[in-house]
Amino acid sequence: MRRLIPLFITLLLLSCANDSDTYKLIGNAHGFEDGAKLYVYNVEDNNQPEVVDTLVVQQQKFEASYPKTDKLLLGYLGVENPRGTVVFFPENEDLTVHIYKDSLAASYVTGSKLNEAYSDFLRTVNAYAQRKQELGMRFQVARQQQDLELARQIQLENAQLVEEEAAYKMNFARENNNSIYSIMLVNEMLNRKEITAAEARELIDNLPPKFAASLLASDLKATLAQMKKADIGELAPDFSAPTPEGEMLSLKETLGKYTIVDFWASWCKPCRIENPNVVRVYEKYHDKGLNIISVSLDRDGQKERWLQAIEDDNMDWYHVSNLKFWQDPIAKAYNVRSIPATFLLDENGRIIDKDLRGPALEAKIASLLGE
Repeated sequence: MRRLIPLFITLLLLSCANDSDTYKLIGNAHGFEDGAKLYVYNVEDNNQPEVVDTLVVQQQKFEASYPKTDKLLLGYLGVENPRGTVVFFPENEDLTVHIYKDSLAASYVTGSKLNEAYSDFLRTVNAYAQRKQELGMRFQVARQQQDLELARQIQLENAQLVEEEAAYKMNFARENNNSIYSIMLVNEMLNRKEITAAEARELIDNLPPKFAASLLASDLKATLAQMKKADIGELAPDFSAPTPEGEMLSLKETLGKYTIVDFWASWCKPCRIENPNVVRVYEKYHDKGLNIISVSLDRDGQKERWLQAIEDDNMDWYHVSNLKFWQDPIAKAYNVRSIPATFLLDENGRIIDKDLRGPALEAKIASLLGE
């Protein structure tokens, strides 16, 4: 038994020697010349990037050590030529980075569970983007050939793909919620309307305590609380704003059997593309009880552009605007973070649906007011 004691002590010393208070970032900079600079950023809980180091490539390699920490961090490498970033997650483990100058999108990080999961995530999301791009090209060809049935089928296929991608992202956020990136991802998906407020709440409510207490999570919870005020089933926030003639008009004064509150702007290209569809629905169902009030997010000093767009697009319904761009108080009350945005109200001003566009808008109104 005594013969084993020196061996045990040696192993213990080796173990202590390897128990470092730092982790390594080891890089392979494929295609980069000697002297190329890479900037290491940390993004803390306040979501503000900070440069913490500058690395210089030598023989397509770089290496650095950083202190282990319990802070909620996301890191990324900033590249100047070509300009771009490579995200990594400091998990107090040695990491290996592969950066490709001719394809930054193909860069990846290994060495920890979350970094490898994120690499798989990027590859999958890029594959979705490629498939959507291919569908977009096919759609343009179908439109040019006036094959309306094929164009409709491609639109349906694209809608299914978008839904599939959103489900994949949600699952990633759910399974990798031990990172501030999961909170950032949920916030991004919410802004892009890829998920509903209820879906975002479910993901945020299931964060581990450390991440649930973060500033990012708190900010997102505050946003979701504000969104609930303009959620389906809630009474729409009332408002008053100037009409094109300068008179004050309130939402209550415009309510019909059903009313669409439509957020748009003359400078918003997607809004202008959608307007003919809204005009068609309005002309078809206004006599049956459909009203519309459009809230413009045009800028101060651009009232004439707003009025000209109303005339050009034949928007013959109620209009108001504070001409305050994204600082518009009505948009804030409805938590509108992108346009076009629509809210469908019943005769009591209660929200019964939202963000309906294209065929979905006409189908919903037809179901309520008949063909």
